[in-house]
Amino acid sequence: MPHLSIREATEADVPTITRFVYALAEYEKLAHEAKGTEADFHAALFGTPRRAGCLVAEVGGEAAGIALYHWTFSTFLAKHGRWLEDLWVEPRFRRQGIAKALFARLAKDTLAEGGGRLAWSVLDWNTPAIATYDAMGAEALKEWITRRLAGDALATLAKEAA
Repeated sequence: MPHLSIREATEADVPTITRFVYALAEYEKLAHEAKGTEADFHAALFGTPRRAGCLVAEVGGEAAGIALYHWTFSTFLAKHGRWLEDLWVEPRFRRQGIAKALFARLAKDTLAEGGGRLAWSVLDWNTPAIATYDAMGAEALKEWITRRLAGDALATLAKEAA
């Protein structure tokens, strides 16, 4: 394999990030939910305030994958952490250690900035990803159920705010 490098995304990466997010949405059978534009990703990653970050994995100078994250906070640890929102490795670059390298860099950066956790979710049918996470020693939090409000439900609840 040619040289693998991992770096923070730059503004020039926004089209690639957008394309990779849409490829992930297609893979996860959630393309109908993908609405973000290049302008949206640019604002989130490079606007003020910055709402998210992204690592880019390159193989021989070509974008091979991304890890898009945002910051969280644990009241129990009284420390921030990172939530990995999306990880994507282009199919032709898979099984070369790129996903693990992205996770390793996220872990290193999280600890370097004083963080206490790196967390993410995975679809229960995505057995290749789950196997990778298990091999890294990731803990499955089976007693936690993720919930969310979005779209009309979010708007309806927001109307109840004084």
